[in-house]
Amino acid sequence: MAEHVNCLIIGSGPAGYTAAIYAARAELKPVMYQGMQPGGQLTETTEVDNFPGYPQGINGPQMMVDLQQQAERFGTDVRPGFIKKVDFTGPIHKVWAEDDTEIHADTIIISTGASAKWLGLESELRLRDAGGGVSACAVCDGFFYRGQDVAIVGAGDTACEEASYLAKLCKKVYMIVRKDHFRASKAMENRVRSMENIEILFNHETLEVLGDDGVVGAKLINNQTKEEKVIDVTGFFVAIGHKPNTDIFKDWIDMDNTGYIKNVPGTAKTNIPGVFVAGDAADHVYRQAVTAAGTGCMAALDAERYLAALND
Repeated sequence: MAEHVNCLIIGSGPAGYTAAIYAARAELKPVMYQGMQPGGQLTETTEVDNFPGYPQGINGPQMMVDLQQQAERFGTDVRPGFIKKVDFTGPIHKVWAEDDTEIHADTIIISTGASAKWLGLESELRLRDAGGGVSACAVCDGFFYRGQDVAIVGAGDTACEEASYLAKLCKKVYMIVRKDHFRASKAMENRVRSMENIEILFNHETLEVLGDDGVVGAKLINNQTKEEKVIDVTGFFVAIGHKPNTDIFKDWIDMDNTGYIKNVPGTAKTNIPGVFVAGDAADHVYRQAVTAAGTGCMAALDAERYLAALND
């Protein structure tokens, strides 16, 4: 027998947990499957200083524990595991969990987030996991490197935007670009080139991020001359893109060409009635915890109003 629920939340993180808080307070009795990474990308972040309400800051994993406990306090059924398959053909939305549990949901909130792309270097991932100075979000973590020298990898608009942001805080920014040109728009490229404390290293790739407990430098190679060099930096930022975790929805939900879910502007609605989206699964612009939480609120309110209209 399939389990029937009013509101199913797929994914956790600030978007999913906020949606759960609002849905539970509206007595929708939400069920949440936390997903492959319970708590989302913030579980990879040590210090969160820019979320309102934490004057001394808080570490990312603890913040996610707090949000989960708040959601559970109002009655959210938070479950480990992930959803592996969906069927949105009818008014009742069908999903299957990893343990083959079949769930029929009147409303669904997708908050599966996005995953940062990494270079894949052992040293990069080790220092990232240790909170040692490797980050995929300059806006989140750049503040910690005021007056220091940092490096950023990437050549697109996001990389240029984050390099410009870092340049306002940091003494020097090395921009590591794999090819001999940017992929960014001319406007963004010109902004980077106009900043005196940004040094652009074209045709360079990273061999290793240096440091035991924290970043002390990066070893680079010129992929044309094969010459190696070391730059002294205390922060290493990776801005080579994100991949939204939306693959299981691609046959049903309208997305852009990179997999971000399209929502009706000003709402959390998707093209499927009763299915809503929150957080980084739909946001390739801001990608902040506070904006994700805001859209989680929107999704729960939209779901509540959708159910109320059905019952009128």
